[in-house]
Amino acid sequence: MLNPTTFYIEREDKLSKLLVQVKQQLWVSSMLRLTVFILAILGIYLFYDNSNYLLLIILFSAILFLYLVSRHSDLTYQKNKLLALISINETELQVLDRKFYDLPDGKEFIDRAHFYSQDIDLFGKGSFYQYCNRTALPEGSKTLAGLFTENNIENVIEKQEAIKELGSAAEWRQEFSAVAGLIKTEISSANLISWLKTYQPFVPNLMKWLPTVFSFLSLAVISLYYFDYLPGWGLLFWFFLGLGITGKYLSRVNALSQNTSQAQSSFQQYQQLILLLENMKYQSQLLQNEKEYILEEGIKISQILKQFSGMLNAFDQRNNMIFGALANGFLLWDLRYAYSIEKWIGVHGISVERWLNTIAFFDSYNSLGNFAFNHPDYTFPEITKNDLIIEAKNISHPMLDPAEGVTNNFKISKEEFYVITGANMAGKSTFLRTISLQIVMANMGLPVCATSLFYQPIKLITSMRTVDSLTEHESYFFSELKRLKFIIDSIGDDDYFIVLDEILKGTNSTDKAIGSRKFIEKLVGSNSTGLIATHDLSLCEVAKSLEKVDNYYFDAAIVNDELHFDYKFKKGICQNMNASFLLKKMKIVE
Repeated sequence: MLNPTTFYIEREDKLSKLLVQVKQQLWVSSMLRLTVFILAILGIYLFYDNSNYLLLIILFSAILFLYLVSRHSDLTYQKNKLLALISINETELQVLDRKFYDLPDGKEFIDRAHFYSQDIDLFGKGSFYQYCNRTALPEGSKTLAGLFTENNIENVIEKQEAIKELGSAAEWRQEFSAVAGLIKTEISSANLISWLKTYQPFVPNLMKWLPTVFSFLSLAVISLYYFDYLPGWGLLFWFFLGLGITGKYLSRVNALSQNTSQAQSSFQQYQQLILLLENMKYQSQLLQNEKEYILEEGIKISQILKQFSGMLNAFDQRNNMIFGALANGFLLWDLRYAYSIEKWIGVHGISVERWLNTIAFFDSYNSLGNFAFNHPDYTFPEITKNDLIIEAKNISHPMLDPAEGVTNNFKISKEEFYVITGANMAGKSTFLRTISLQIVMANMGLPVCATSLFYQPIKLITSMRTVDSLTEHESYFFSELKRLKFIIDSIGDDDYFIVLDEILKGTNSTDKAIGSRKFIEKLVGSNSTGLIATHDLSLCEVAKSLEKVDNYYFDAAIVNDELHFDYKFKKGICQNMNASFLLKKMKIVE
């Protein structure tokens, strides 16, 4: 089994050596451009009185210089991609060392009304999203957040196979992420898609052939002038005729140019990402299905995008004042490429959203594949179809340092409820979040932090971190009641694994005990499954009257005037509480 740390160290070393070579090539390229420029100036100086030689020198130097500029741009891109790849490996080494708090944390995806996202450290500082997310595109980040929160229990095996396949393709994943990371968009994908869908063409159909005819006639006019068959005013007349034709549409062409200039870089990079997807042979059904979205009647979408990118690049040359004037005067440049761009939008514009969604899908799934690769000791859950909901051996929270984390065994069957008691800081809440997150991970197709896990795909719903709302004028108690109502309404439509932490905290002890017992009875009567953590030992009495309820606890012990926890999940009722001890220990009370 490939060791992730070894892989990243060796790959970073290899990429660093390649970077040195590319930097050397860039230096040579810079010197060549400087040499060509100096020789061109020298040639112009020596032959300034010979128009024929002067024209050849200028033409040859310009062509050679443009080639060198293009080559230099390619080398610069290679350098930037290598820097991105090196950064990717450096990041992975830091994350493996549990240093990931500077990565995007996805706090914008926290949703208080969601089934579980606020309760289980899914988003925010130190969250599972921050630990797992390696998306390079904003759309990929949103797609990944959607996978975290969709609560979808369908096609788990297919998801596992896709993640396994991408997990084994480490170099391809890094290549995809590096290319995606170099995309510098001036327009969001949503705005780009909206523009393409709503675009209204304005260039008349005669521009399909008129610019070509006009260009040939311009060549003839220039030749006549060059050989003294046409006076200068005739050349100027033809030039201003071309400017007049293009000038008629100038305002709308300028508006089109503004949008295409913003989209140009995006399409260049999207084309490379699509090419990477096209060249990858996928075995898993889910990845094959997604790849189908970038196949169009045997035509490679990368070629279609490359063609469009070339149009946008050529159209953008109009922004060079001298070139723009000459090209429009003699070649009707604006109308030639505006017509081509409009035709491309008419044929392919509606498909761009589908292509970008596919890119976002692979960007998000790369993060899941990367997670699987980074945790070769994790286990892919096995699906069961009997009454067993979860049976885990040595399960632990993936965000805990393996050197410090304590593992537990856990088993629960359909329609069972466990009431969990325990002292403060004994591990109840961490255990609830461990089970909850493992369910989310398993439903996504991810491997889990356990030596084995058998489970039946089930949706999750939690109530662990209810908060009041000043803006909505809600008290804490009313917010909690709304959450409990949400749970009751949800479980009436589907099967859920319910996780509750200290319900009805916003009322007095007697009222809380009565209300909590009735709520547990309601849940058990709904044939749901789940866990309820509480400090109220009176709730443990429910197990005596309800066969499907069992008591479990986390223990605490005071040894040599110090508090000790073993963080082990045990059957029974907790007998040791520690609030009074801690108050005295911290000298808060006598």
